[in-house]
Amino acid sequence: MNKMVKGGIFTSVGRHLEKLSSGLKLKPKWNVVTAVGEVSQMLEVPKTLEKPPYWKTGVPPPSPETPELKTAEQLRNLRSSCSLAFSILQHLESFVKVDMTTDEIDREVHRMCLENDAYPSPLNYSGFPKSCCTSVNNIACHGIPDSRKLQDGDIINIDITVYKNGMHGDCSRMYKIGYVDDGGSKLCDVTYEAVERAVHICGPGVPYYKIGEEIEKFVESKGLTVIPCFIGHGIGSYFHGPPDIYHHKFEEAKLLGNMTPGVAFTIEPAVGEGKKDIVILEDGWTACTLDDSRAAQSELTVFINSQGVEVLTK
Repeated sequence: MNKMVKGGIFTSVGRHLEKLSSGLKLKPKWNVVTAVGEVSQMLEVPKTLEKPPYWKTGVPPPSPETPELKTAEQLRNLRSSCSLAFSILQHLESFVKVDMTTDEIDREVHRMCLENDAYPSPLNYSGFPKSCCTSVNNIACHGIPDSRKLQDGDIINIDITVYKNGMHGDCSRMYKIGYVDDGGSKLCDVTYEAVERAVHICGPGVPYYKIGEEIEKFVESKGLTVIPCFIGHGIGSYFHGPPDIYHHKFEEAKLLGNMTPGVAFTIEPAVGEGKKDIVILEDGWTACTLDDSRAAQSELTVFINSQGVEVLTK
């Protein structure tokens, strides 16, 4: 689940629903999401379940000033949380289908978290009402599971974060629903490969800004765009914290320093077919592309050790 940079290219005003081209209303081949569906009540968690500090108030505690250097015990627990988050993503491969609502997906994610004695980290994080994020087609990030049914040709990102033994594990991936056209398939595949390429350059002493340079160079070579508002983040005992991970070329990112053994963070670019601009719907969370073009996202949690980099969400 991304952090969102307020200095990025976005607007928080209402949706611009009417899109015109040469005087004609555009008719994309996919189904444009213009409004949220009905959102069901927040799901409950057992009283005995270990919970993050914000579970009741919705207010996350302040993040530390510097990245958390994991102890051996923290790393063991982080690996476990990340492995669980990844296993839920794998399970959803055979679960998600045409005509299923994103609310049904959320309920399954919630069930699997509780079944494994884990808390679904998004639940009531800054007031987020669900246990995962589901972002369909032109929703770039932070889609709230609701009553909308998945349709043939949709692409959807499902973002899973779990909290167990004091550690958050975070990952996401794209799913293709039914028959997806070549453009949608390319978007999903390029986004996945961009993350893989970024991971391969990580290691102790590598500047953090190199991640954004690598991702943007590859994405733009494929005729696509990195949406700059959404960044990766440090993770561990906190859900979001230092270091910030930019997925595009950004001069200020050069001030973030170099990767240090003991630090864990996410790499999770949002990639679009169209322009970089986004708009936030009235729910305060759902981020859509302003031009209604499709977007995709892929996310891994990685750990920097003395030898290189370890992908934890596997």
